[in-house]
Amino acid sequence: MRTRFALPARPATFLRRQRLVDHLDQARGTPLTLVNGAAGAGKTLLAADWAAGLRPPVAWLTVEVGDRRPGVFWAYVLQALRACGAPVSDAVGVPADATGVDQRLLATLAAELNERDRPVILVLDEYDRVTDPEVTDQLEFVLHHAGRGLHLVLVTRTEPLLPLHRYRAAGELTEIRAAELAFTPEEAVALLELHGLSLPVHAAGALVDRTRGWAAGLRLSALAAMESADPELYLKEFEADRSTVADFLLAEVLKGQPEETQGLLLRVSVLERFCPDLANALTLRTDAGPILAGLHRDNAFVEHLGHSWYQLHPLFGEILRAHLRERLPGLDPELHRRAARWLSRSGFVPETLAHGAAAGDWDFAAGALVDDLAIGQLFTGLRSGDLTELFSPMGPEARSPAADLVRAARDLSRYDLDHGLARLRHAEEHLAGDAPDRAAARLSCALLEALAARLTGCPPRAEKAAEKADELRQEVPAHLLDKHPELTALLLTHLGSARLWAGRFEDARAALTAAAGAPGGASTVLPREDSMEHLALLDYLNGWLGRAERKALAAVPEAERVGLPQPSGSGIGQLVLAAVAVDRHELGRAQALLDETARLPSGTRDPVMAAGRALATARLLLVRGKARAAVEAADPAVVAAVASPWVAGYEALFASAAHLAEGRPDEAAEVLEGVSGDQPACAVEAAAIQVAAGRAGAAIDLLDSIRTGGRPGPAVTVRAALVRAQAAEGAGDTATARKLVAHALLDARRERLRRPFLDAGAWIRPFLATPELHELAAGWLTPGLPRGEQPRPESLPPPLVAVELSGRERDVLERLARMMSTEEVAADLYVSVNTVKTHLKSVYRKLAVNRRGDAVRRARDLRLL
Repeated sequence: MRTRFALPARPATFLRRQRLVDHLDQARGTPLTLVNGAAGAGKTLLAADWAAGLRPPVAWLTVEVGDRRPGVFWAYVLQALRACGAPVSDAVGVPADATGVDQRLLATLAAELNERDRPVILVLDEYDRVTDPEVTDQLEFVLHHAGRGLHLVLVTRTEPLLPLHRYRAAGELTEIRAAELAFTPEEAVALLELHGLSLPVHAAGALVDRTRGWAAGLRLSALAAMESADPELYLKEFEADRSTVADFLLAEVLKGQPEETQGLLLRVSVLERFCPDLANALTLRTDAGPILAGLHRDNAFVEHLGHSWYQLHPLFGEILRAHLRERLPGLDPELHRRAARWLSRSGFVPETLAHGAAAGDWDFAAGALVDDLAIGQLFTGLRSGDLTELFSPMGPEARSPAADLVRAARDLSRYDLDHGLARLRHAEEHLAGDAPDRAAARLSCALLEALAARLTGCPPRAEKAAEKADELRQEVPAHLLDKHPELTALLLTHLGSARLWAGRFEDARAALTAAAGAPGGASTVLPREDSMEHLALLDYLNGWLGRAERKALAAVPEAERVGLPQPSGSGIGQLVLAAVAVDRHELGRAQALLDETARLPSGTRDPVMAAGRALATARLLLVRGKARAAVEAADPAVVAAVASPWVAGYEALFASAAHLAEGRPDEAAEVLEGVSGDQPACAVEAAAIQVAAGRAGAAIDLLDSIRTGGRPGPAVTVRAALVRAQAAEGAGDTATARKLVAHALLDARRERLRRPFLDAGAWIRPFLATPELHELAAGWLTPGLPRGEQPRPESLPPPLVAVELSGRERDVLERLARMMSTEEVAADLYVSVNTVKTHLKSVYRKLAVNRRGDAVRRARDLRLL
């Protein structure tokens, strides 16, 4: 029996964890220390390692099941004291009966301990085997009356029956529990090295996450990995159910439980988290509450999450799921089905969908999504990718209208219009009627109709879908609309885009502004970003370059803040920035922005996006003197139900410019006959071509026909002024021409709008050479005049757009200017390399550049450096 009083031997691969040893040393200031953890948590070896470094007397007793009776327990405690060199006197005596202990013995023992100059440390290992309340009361009596003569250390899997709350309140208890016993990634690396395995910290961190830092799991995994040809791969991908870890957990935890507890654990293993009611729904029993509480109390790898919710230790869950399939084959789908229905009734929609899918009950899962009015989350929010992946295995066996709606949403999100529209029609046929319980499904139809209308360039269909949605909102519970603001935001964005395509700019602005102002949060960030980019395009088409640039730049930051993958938007914002760069004659920057949008997967079937990309590309080609290539690039290559007037107008402009460049002024003028004053930006450019073709009268008539819902921006007014100036100059009215050029310079200077002057031709040069006009052009325009070699875009001043950098972004930018590498910046600022890269992305976005050198030059031009 002497082994029960000896410190357990530490294996050669034992890792001393100094932080825990230090904690136990500090604990000697309290009379009671509790080391509480699950089987294999490393409690016993920790306590033995610590005790081995102490000066005597240190008494050790490994408790066994037979020690439950008071007499037996105290007989072993007295022997442990004798074995460590702290014997008690004969006055204490020995228990005379295995079933009881004389109170005098306990009082005398406590008194003798209290009189000791040097306290005795008593470690009771496996104390969870003591289940007799009488023993616990006696131990508390001795501990209390021994005073400073006794320091008690209990090593246990379960919560002892001692009144721990009293000790905590009095500051007389030190606790080391599972969270502190868990290995850190660095400790895991050191442990594996003792087994001859080398693993980087990040890989060890993944192993720690999987095992929750459980000591036995790490050691058993290391031993198994030593037998593998590729230890690192084994530790990364080992099958928990086919390992020594499984043997340990099944023997130490599962098989020691009663049959009903084993059945409960096996069934709840299909759940990420569970409460007693949910566990009862799976087991068809009513006693899950006390069983789960007991398992948690006994450290049986059931973790309490709070508010009566639990989860299984990850490895234990893996093993139980495999064991479930072996012991109860074919039960998985039914368990997932029961879970899905309970979770649906309780309002846990994400878990409902997951278990419905796991059960293969696609009609139920799709119905839960649609009934919750959550179909918009397939398009936006942090869960959109997960939802798309969740429903990807759904096959033709799902025949409900909700399943068709999910399929239609999935197809439309991939721009598969043929399949998407067919499935949408099929769902609408089955949802015909005004049943109140189908209002959410019909509102989901309206959303998909609006998206289809946008993608097919059919504004009337979008208007009809919006009207239908307004009606259905009255039938849908208000709490669902409040819960899913993304549905309204998406509807308004699709409606606004369709209106913009139709050239109804003010109506489009109303819908897009409402979408941009939708309630914040991850669920609406994409439609808000999309609508802001469309508003930027509207501003550009109305001639407001500065406003357009600010909106395009403002569309991105929130998506970054909520953690959405980048690029997240449609890319229209980048196109607007490229078009603005062309008007400012920053051609290199414009090309870089266009190259970025070419890599975007989205927008290939969206008419507005496709047209924007085509026209921005054509514009850049045209100013580079490639008129015929510009005509070919101007076709957006989309099939739309309704022609867009502004797209048609720009296509006519490029065709006309090509005719003019190739010496056919009559053909150039003829092509422009379809351009009207309803599209101000197109009209002024058409007027410029007319006057260049020698048709000054037609140019002035076109300018006079311009109609706008509001005041046109500088890109319109500057070009209009220059056209009138050229006409006046041609008519010999030099004074009027000079005055108009002066007005144009004043308006253009605020926006750094250079392109109209570069396109004006030779007639404007004498005017700009006059002192008063030269002063207005100096410093921002004159370097860009076509006198010999064109300047490099980088040498031109930047746009007058307010750029606000955070303090840390300025720190990073200043170090870039000193030619420091990313790693050097990180070291200098005491931050990680990833943090520096995050700040760099933000700086590039705010400065609208793509490279370090461009960022530094642009920052200096803006006087940020």
